[in-house]
Amino acid sequence: MELFNQPVFLLSIGILAGVLVGIISGFFLRKRFVENHRANMENQGKQLIENALLESERIKKDAILQSKEAAYQVKQAVEEEIRADKADLKDERRQLGEKKEQLKREKESLGLLEQELQKTEAGLQQQKDSLQKKNEEVEQLVLHQRNELEKIAGINREEAKKLLMDSMESEARMHAAKKLARIEQEMKMEADKKGKNILALAISRYAGDYVADKTVSMVPLPNDEMKGRIIGREGRNIRAIEAATGIDIIIDDTPEAVILSGFNPVRREVARLSMLQLINDGRIHPARIEEVVAKVTKELDVTMREAGEQATFDVGAHGVHAELINILGRLKYRTSYGQNVLQHSLEVAFLCGIMAAELGIDVKMAKRAGLLHDIGKAVDHEVEGSHAIIGRDLAKKYGEPEEVVYAIGAHHEDLPPQSVLDILVQSADALSGARPGARKEMLQTYVKRLEDLENIANAFEGVEKSYAIQAGRDLRIIVDAKKIQDAEAILLSQDIARNIEAQLTYPGQIRVTVIRETRAVEFAR
Repeated sequence: MELFNQPVFLLSIGILAGVLVGIISGFFLRKRFVENHRANMENQGKQLIENALLESERIKKDAILQSKEAAYQVKQAVEEEIRADKADLKDERRQLGEKKEQLKREKESLGLLEQELQKTEAGLQQQKDSLQKKNEEVEQLVLHQRNELEKIAGINREEAKKLLMDSMESEARMHAAKKLARIEQEMKMEADKKGKNILALAISRYAGDYVADKTVSMVPLPNDEMKGRIIGREGRNIRAIEAATGIDIIIDDTPEAVILSGFNPVRREVARLSMLQLINDGRIHPARIEEVVAKVTKELDVTMREAGEQATFDVGAHGVHAELINILGRLKYRTSYGQNVLQHSLEVAFLCGIMAAELGIDVKMAKRAGLLHDIGKAVDHEVEGSHAIIGRDLAKKYGEPEEVVYAIGAHHEDLPPQSVLDILVQSADALSGARPGARKEMLQTYVKRLEDLENIANAFEGVEKSYAIQAGRDLRIIVDAKKIQDAEAILLSQDIARNIEAQLTYPGQIRVTVIRETRAVEFAR
């Protein structure tokens, strides 16, 4: 106690007492403030609740008023709609009443009509019964008259009908034949005049040479000693050549020459070229022969392809398939009745082009069809069927135009002609093959064709004699004037021509001429 100064201690106690008094007074002040604030908040809450209750009462009253107003408006609208429906119902009742009255009047009218119809039906039935009775009477009368006529004529009804029909048929055929003859005469005069002009122009503008191919070829030799070398020891060389080429080699007394014989021109040409190379080379033995033949065969394939390309170039046929060109080139070594088929095809192409220009149709298409018309002959020994149909299938396979395809198939009438182009190809083909000397046939085939022509004509009734003249290109037929009339002679010539077309194969065309004459003979004594 002595360590502390008494004044300082007292001051400290005074300060501590002041702090305690401030804390206590602050506590009571804060408590009072909180109590006052809570009282204020309670008063505000009560005021808010009272205000909310008043607002809800107001809203409730407004909602009730609005609902009453809406209900009133709905009621007014319903009442208005009911009044409109009542008016519509009133109108409908009135209209139904009018329709009912109208139906009643119509019913009464229909009743009157029904009575009139019944009366009319009764009258018609009476007329029907009367007509039936009259018909029965007429039938009885006709039957009686028919019986009387049959007794008078001595023939029955069926016989009379048959006689009448035969007479009418004969008369109709006669009139038809006369009319046909007149029409054909007029058409022939005009067609012959125009056709002759066109053909004469085509022939005059194209005069191609032709060379008749033979079945033998001759190979020249430098000397007769070469024959022994060709034959070889014990004939081995000549046998090797014949086996490799398929051609017969004839070595006879002909000086400095050997003869190659064979019907296949391609093989014969291979044998000829091979023989020439072997002679020039001097080495002739079986191994060398096979080598040379193989080489020549390949070279000949190239030659045939070039021939096909040259042919298409000559006629201006562009865009032909390469395989079709190769096949066309094979025609260079194909013959028909001794006529070279490739040269014949070129000639037909040029003739078609000339005639097409005169007729005003597509010249290029006509030349193309003419060039390819015999394309089937290049493979007809490999494929069965007519060369026209084979050629048509080949052309179609390699994308030729449809008109060209059909013209190829129709140029020998394996298909019926459908266009001018088809007729042009037929005409040009016949013109090329029918030129004097263009084609030749073996004697036996020629004689057999003449006999067949005369036999076909003699098979028809009324034919007395027939003669095949002009190397089989003209058939003259003499008929019995008592059995064949003038008009029937026209029909007979057409029937015979159709039979010849159906039964025979021949180059060019055959003219059928029917001759009918009446002879009156009397003797003066």
